[in-house]
Amino acid sequence: MKVMLGVIGGTGVSELSSLKEAREERAASPFGEPSGPLCLGTIGGTACAFLSRHGAGHRIPPSDINYRANIDALKRVGVSDILSISACGSFREEIAPGDIVLVDQFIDRTRGRVSSFFGEGLVAHVPMADPTSKRLRAMAEAVCRAEKIRHKAGGTYLAMEGPHFSTRAESRLYRSWGADVVGMTNMPEAKLAREAEIPYATLACVTDYDSWRAADSDVDVAEIMSVLQQNAAKAARIVAGVAKALGERRDADRQGLDNILDSCLITREEHRAPEIMARLDAILARYLKAQAAGGSTDINGA
Repeated sequence: MKVMLGVIGGTGVSELSSLKEAREERAASPFGEPSGPLCLGTIGGTACAFLSRHGAGHRIPPSDINYRANIDALKRVGVSDILSISACGSFREEIAPGDIVLVDQFIDRTRGRVSSFFGEGLVAHVPMADPTSKRLRAMAEAVCRAEKIRHKAGGTYLAMEGPHFSTRAESRLYRSWGADVVGMTNMPEAKLAREAEIPYATLACVTDYDSWRAADSDVDVAEIMSVLQQNAAKAARIVAGVAKALGERRDADRQGLDNILDSCLITREEHRAPEIMARLDAILARYLKAQAAGGSTDINGA
């Protein structure tokens, strides 16, 4: 498979200075406007596409991000793998501001966000037991070790709605659930990447301890912004290392993430809404090509 690494930059990461031969491209999406134009280029010879999640000047709050348009746009330009960079708070004493958590689990506490490309007219149920790419996490961990970046391999990210930070009661509750970090943006982003058959991993960049510690005052935005600058530099080094490790081509993903839809579309072919199929032309491109070449991949056998 031809490789293009998609990088979604969160708070404090509005650009990738390491991109060579960078150029902007606006990818039209039937799901509306993405957060902004894609910045295309290469890092270490590997094709990359960067998207600032909150848009230019950080103008889009977490709840108003058009997650479907963002993932659809990345799919349309040929992105094969996604690294998400996200600021977060820590629920663990040992996970300190400045650390990077390579997330392997999510708890979704968002509400009201459109979390799927599918719906009435075309139903799909994708597995999310292991919501991030083991391969990408391993690559990121290898870079962290080589670059001596403090990190935690694996961890649970609780996605809250925002835009407010947690109350102390909420923070302590989430901590009791086993969550390690809290953020506002990785859901439904990770779910949509899975539906789009794009392996996804998160660099959760810790900025603060949230509000669970009794001795602490409220989350201090000024302190967060200071840590963000340090985290952005670390994230850029990890992205560069992962891009180099990916190279120009890769084998099929061992988790089956490149062809997850083969067993997930439930609606029988004769009942699939044409307008939904048309809107999902990029998301379903590989599936439809495989179906045409080798017969039906419909789970119902139609």
